[in-house]
Amino acid sequence: MKRLIVYIGIVIFVLAGSGQITQAQIINGAYQTTDKYQKKPMPLPTVREADVFWSKTIWRIIDLREKMNLPLYYPSTDLEGRTNLINLLLEGIKNGQITPYDARYDDDFKIPMTYEQVQGAFGAEESTEETIDFDTGERKTVTIQGDIRPGEIKQYMIKEEWYFDKQASTLNVRIIGICPIREFVRENDTSGQVQRQQVFWVYYPEMRDLLATNLVLNPYNEAQSMSFDDLFIKRFFNSYVVKESNVYNNRNISAYLSGKEAMLESKRIESEIFNFEQDLWEY
Repeated sequence: MKRLIVYIGIVIFVLAGSGQITQAQIINGAYQTTDKYQKKPMPLPTVREADVFWSKTIWRIIDLREKMNLPLYYPSTDLEGRTNLINLLLEGIKNGQITPYDARYDDDFKIPMTYEQVQGAFGAEESTEETIDFDTGERKTVTIQGDIRPGEIKQYMIKEEWYFDKQASTLNVRIIGICPIREFVRENDTSGQVQRQQVFWVYYPEMRDLLATNLVLNPYNEAQSMSFDDLFIKRFFNSYVVKESNVYNNRNISAYLSGKEAMLESKRIESEIFNFEQDLWEY
């Protein structure tokens, strides 16, 4: 009797379910991808001051015109929810997620900027023009809001610190800040000379949450996309050294060398850091 009741219940359940139309789960691809907004920044080991017995601050340039750095420049417009680095930074500044700092004085993150000041640094300030009303023939002044041109960002400056951790016996690096560099030609400049300007600094640890939830386009394998944070932490970019911390007021290489000699000096500084770790060991 109990089995008969169970069978009748199953039949009723099947008949009731057959009258309902179930919508299939739509997967836009061959597999279900994880939600990128759930990603967290890669955890970094804690560093104690007592464990660091050598360190050096390095400033380097990432040129977006180099092939390896193209994922930081493209897509120039939003593509399937993905964007490039400068648009991501501007969106984070506008929403209050990250704080920009004035790059005109130093790179120590002392003077915060507003979004309007960032617009001014891009040359997108409000301007007034005098026009003529064709209906009345009267002159009137109108206000025109300038536009930010993200395409003018051709380079990024990275401030980082290399240090040797004697507790782990490893040479490590931590990125401290990132500064977009704008290349433009001044209005009414007939010579066409290209100007370079550091727009603002952003403190890297503060922006890691934003970078971790936005993916970088991988031109070779879409199944192995990484976040902007992964790209910087894993050093998937090409760059060259332009300055090191030294007794000469941390002067730029361009202040005392140029051309081929400046390039060799940049290589020398990188080799000096590499050889420091190698010289600590005996083989």
